[in-house]
Formats: sequence, C-alpha cells, structure tokens
Amino acid sequence: MHLPIPSASHDLGFGHDNYPTAPQIPMDLFISKKHPDLAHGELGFADSSGNLVFRTKYISSKRCSSSKWVILDKSRNPIISIYRQKNGYWHGFKGDSEGENQMTFKVQRTLNKIFRTELEVFLVKENSGESASDFKIKGCAFQRSCIIYGGDAIVAQTSLMHKLHQIFVRRSSFRLTIFPGCMDHGLIVALLVIFLYG
Repeated sequence: MHLPIPSASHDLGFGHDNYPTAPQIPMDLFISKKHPDLAHGELGFADSSGNLVFRTKYISSKRCSSSKWVILDKSRNPIISIYRQKNGYWHGFKGDSEGENQMTFKVQRTLNKIFRTELEVFLVKENSGESASDFKIKGCAFQRSCIIYGGDAIVAQTSLMHKLHQIFVRRSSFRLTIFPGCMDHGLIVALLVIFLYG
C-alpha cells in the first residue's frame, strides 16, 4: 500500500520524451543486464512489452573524479550523468556534462549497514547554490529492495520478481514500480543506480 503523491510533483525535465504526461496508474520497469539490445556492461530498464525505456552505462577512468554512470533514454541520448565524490556524495548533472551550472541534485548516504542503506537526496534549486531535501531512499541493495520517498509519499519502489513455488529468487532481474505523480522517471532511474552501486 502506498501513500498518495502530492499534486506538486518534482519535475527536473528528465525523461519527458518518453513520458510527456504523468501516467495515472503505476508503471513497472523491468531491470536486467540480459536484454538482447543492451551492450556489454549496460543495465536496461524495459517496459511491460520488453522495449528498453532507459539504459545505463558505467564509464570508468583512471582518475576517480572522472568515473561516472550515464543514464540514456530510449534513443540512447544521455539525460543524466552521475559522479561519485570523495566525500561520499554523488552529484547528478543534466546530459553528459559536469558543469557546475548543470548540477541538478546531490545524494548523501546517511545510513550504511549490511542489510540497511539510507540515502538523502537534495535537489539543487535554480539560480542559487542552495539545496532542499526532497527525496529519501531506504532499503537493502543486496536484496534489490528499496523505497523512494518524496516527502511522506512513496514515489517508487523495487521488488524481486517472485514466482509461485519458487524457493530461490534470482537477483539479476527485478522490478521498479513508479507511482503516479512523478514525471521525472529518468531521475528515479538515476537514484536507483546510486542506491544499488553506491
């Protein structure tokens, strides 16, 4: 059961080519590295018809500050780049740049235990360097389980795909459910990548 989403949803302009209007029912994206259209090392987010909506790739560099994850839309255009910082923060930028004026969010880990991780997300306000806490992420990365909160509402959550009479549930493929009211699906994908690999 999830709480209602506030009418003023967070909108950073990510993923609008894919979803020009906010859907009125929950949307499931199925996450796997084994989709036939993925390149080696990419993580795919497919809809219920099997079409890739987002893909992510990790670009490594000998210089730590240059290593990043890039979120690509269905046309393989970069919409978000995320960088891990030495102080434990992650910084998110529009497109495939690291310019200070393109920064849109920061993520800080507030709890890190074996079976419990919590992150706090700060959206960077336009025309100022100030940030406001807008999202919290709580769950267990090992179990591919987390809930993303926007205020008191559940914005999205992940779950393993259990089958009837299945004893062992594989963690290689799992589901991301995005609830109505959140248009920035690309942002949700970026936050999930940080949760899983941060």
